[in-house]
Amino acid sequence: MVDIISKRDGPRREDIQVKRLIEQNRSTIVRLADQISGGGYSASRKPRQQPKADGLIIHVGSGAAPVAEAKPSIHVTINGRVISKDQNTGRQLHHIGDIRNRDGNHIFVLATKQNGFFSPVDESIAKALAELDGSRLAATYTEEQLAADIGAKLGIN
Repeated sequence: MVDIISKRDGPRREDIQVKRLIEQNRSTIVRLADQISGGGYSASRKPRQQPKADGLIIHVGSGAAPVAEAKPSIHVTINGRVISKDQNTGRQLHHIGDIRNRDGNHIFVLATKQNGFFSPVDESIAKALAELDGSRLAATYTEEQLAADIGAKLGIN
């Protein structure tokens, strides 16, 4: 129902007329609401009954799904990030570095504290990829070749 609050005692004359008009046309209003909502209005007004589960245990939730072993691969994204991602889920596992433009050259920059990264790679990865840090990409050495070299050094095929 509609409750109208005014500063005067008792409802205003207009409010009484509107309430009466609504009550007189309740069936038409409900019919139109059902027509617009495809029957959803009346369905939402009915009390819902929970199904009874006699002796059943129903567990509803988003429990952890069985996790398949990650199958990592090295990928260079469109915006120049070099990442390790899981081929099964497509999720990023590690950020390895960036390809940056320095003086017109595309250079691979390893994600280390010395290179100004807030979240550097592990020391073991940094040692394995140290010789690739600063590698210049050109027509003879492409992003795909860089990804393959990183994968080979990390033992990811």
